[in-house]
Amino acid sequence: MSLRHILSIVSVLIFAWAAPAAAQGFEPPASPPPEWGVTAIDFSNVPYPFPVEFLDTEVYGQHLRMAYMDVAPTGTPNGRTVVLFHGFNFGMYAFEETIEILSAAGFRTIAIDRLGFGRSSKPIMHYNFHIPVRDTKRLLDHLGIERAAVLGHSMGGMVVSRFAMSYPETTTHAVFVNQIGMSDSRPGEEWEEPEYSGQKPTPQQYYQQMLNGQRRYYVQGWRPEYLKWVEAPFGLIYSGEFDRWLEVRGLLSQAMWEDPVVYDWQHISSKALVIGGADDPLSQDFPAEARRVAESLQNAQLLLYPNVGHNPQFENKEQFHADLIEFLLSDPDEPADQAWRDSDWGQEGSR
Repeated sequence: MSLRHILSIVSVLIFAWAAPAAAQGFEPPASPPPEWGVTAIDFSNVPYPFPVEFLDTEVYGQHLRMAYMDVAPTGTPNGRTVVLFHGFNFGMYAFEETIEILSAAGFRTIAIDRLGFGRSSKPIMHYNFHIPVRDTKRLLDHLGIERAAVLGHSMGGMVVSRFAMSYPETTTHAVFVNQIGMSDSRPGEEWEEPEYSGQKPTPQQYYQQMLNGQRRYYVQGWRPEYLKWVEAPFGLIYSGEFDRWLEVRGLLSQAMWEDPVVYDWQHISSKALVIGGADDPLSQDFPAEARRVAESLQNAQLLLYPNVGHNPQFENKEQFHADLIEFLLSDPDEPADQAWRDSDWGQEGSR
């Protein structure tokens, strides 16, 4: 995907790909619900499932804040910590169920809104993946955490790549959930500056674009609970900072093109799990791409779910979380299960 393609997607309000996937029993409303209101640019009026705290940080001389949730175990503590990185069209609030399950299993769980997302600052600046990785390490130091597992969904998987490469002594386990950015699309493409059309959509147009983008993630059809992932970003169209929101989104998208992580994988020695829905609509052949990532890592295993799309934590939640906990409880110093290497991913490598 070229930089122009990425930024053209941004100009029509991010990830409104082809026609929506066919629904199975449910249809979202054709128009935005009338009770939906304004979303503040800092998401301060968006409900978060756990208390939100802030880490003060500085980038390019700008004084900024990174939001995070630090959730203690509700089950018997196992002494382990997991850090969660969300995808491009989500915030850390989307990890509510994952946090509850990990917490019940004894993990201390930290979820982060990276700069540009959710309740964190949204500066106009040149973004890259080193920035959230450095801020995350500063947060762990601030909290007195020496070692942690890191998990990233979608774009968050790119952050995991950079973190595990940069801080091998800190990373016990690395989990890549339907990661994007699985190739370097820059060769043969000329760099271009972000372009903004300046043409504001109507609320109905924006709603349809946001809705179609969300529906594209799923292969098992639409579920009513997915509508909440549309509501929070949709409300920004009613705010006075909608143009700023779009500009920040464009700069974040540009980072995905300018700062690929494919060269990080060979340097990652932490025990790793490449996991996700095998029928991810965001990829032409996700199983092949996921296998290539796992083979590029030094110590990885691969686990894919047939008939599951981009968000296995929602579409296949029980099996996904059971497999995740089993991996996170494994000894970080023992080799990952690589039985899939000598088999077709659709057999031993899938569930």
